[in-house]
Amino acid sequence: MLVRLGDMEPLANKIRPKTLDEFVGQGHLVGEGKPLRTAIENKHLFSFILWGPPGTGKTTLARIYANALEADFYELSAVEAGKEDIKKVLQSGKLNFSGKPKILFIDEIHRFTKAQQDFLLPFVERGELTLIGATTENPSFEVISALLSRCRVFVLNELTPEDMEQVIKRTKLKVPKDARQWLIEMAAGDARQMITVMETAQKLYGKVDLATLKEAVQSTHLRYDKKGEEHFNTVSAFIKSMRASQPDAALYYLARMVAAGEDPLFIARRMVIFASEDIGLAVPTALVVANAVFRACETVGYPEAQINLAHGVAYLAECKKSRKSYDAYFAALADVEQFGNLPVPLKIRNAPTKLMKNLNYGKSYEMYDTESYLPEKLKGKKYIK
Repeated sequence: MLVRLGDMEPLANKIRPKTLDEFVGQGHLVGEGKPLRTAIENKHLFSFILWGPPGTGKTTLARIYANALEADFYELSAVEAGKEDIKKVLQSGKLNFSGKPKILFIDEIHRFTKAQQDFLLPFVERGELTLIGATTENPSFEVISALLSRCRVFVLNELTPEDMEQVIKRTKLKVPKDARQWLIEMAAGDARQMITVMETAQKLYGKVDLATLKEAVQSTHLRYDKKGEEHFNTVSAFIKSMRASQPDAALYYLARMVAAGEDPLFIARRMVIFASEDIGLAVPTALVVANAVFRACETVGYPEAQINLAHGVAYLAECKKSRKSYDAYFAALADVEQFGNLPVPLKIRNAPTKLMKNLNYGKSYEMYDTESYLPEKLKGKKYIK
């Protein structure tokens, strides 16, 4: 296949696989006998969500699936779409006499509000639409439970270096070995980002080598790619600055994330985790504040949400810190994993039946007992220290 870089269509679209035989990676889903391949080969119609990092093939898999089922396929981006867009899909191309199904693909479905998801739900329930959602965020947190229960979730992994080598070959561009290695490390499993950088280098400099690739990757957006090194470096610096009670540094890294277009809910979610993990019992109300910031970001959105984030970050950074509850929980979890389900002491077992009472379930229980309620094997164990 000869790839011409002079036309407007992005290279990533030109080389996008159209069949599973062309698809790269995700062997656990599309390998022989695996769930998505089986569904596609058997033309099994059902709603599902593809959860995984950017550039791992979510949109491509949705299109391959819809094409295999010969469905009417509609694509929406949750960033731009709303209820009216869904209504237009419902009104267009009604099921014809051949029984052609209608598949709606929603990219970044985690960006849909609860109200938008609620609106979508009955159409999925009635089978008027088969939904395919794509998300980089955990659908357990971002998709309402009623909709999630009607969808199967498939988890996509970052592409391996071997997968990325195959993608480079598909572009038909000449790329020296050192440039290929640099590309694969830079893209961190994101094929789309890698292809975009290669295409930019080819268009700007007429060749793809290490020097032209480094020039091509100088945009702020690419340096802060959501699965790239700079993203993780900035998030790490943000958390560590709050942990070290350095509000100035924390606000600076917050500003970098906001300026790069980071999802405010991603930032706020990290703050909610931080409030329990690093502040915990030292200032229990920190979790209340962090949750309030998260809710404010949900209801307000950018640009005003950056003010809510700054308020919360300054507060959390200045709070006293304690990992007592965090450390205690994971010490308890380690014992659960080591010893399994140890017998619960009889005196604190539930006794809803006469038989259980006869077996001494709940016997001698006192509300403010000082005797340890831990299983016999763990008596005397202290997790909270």
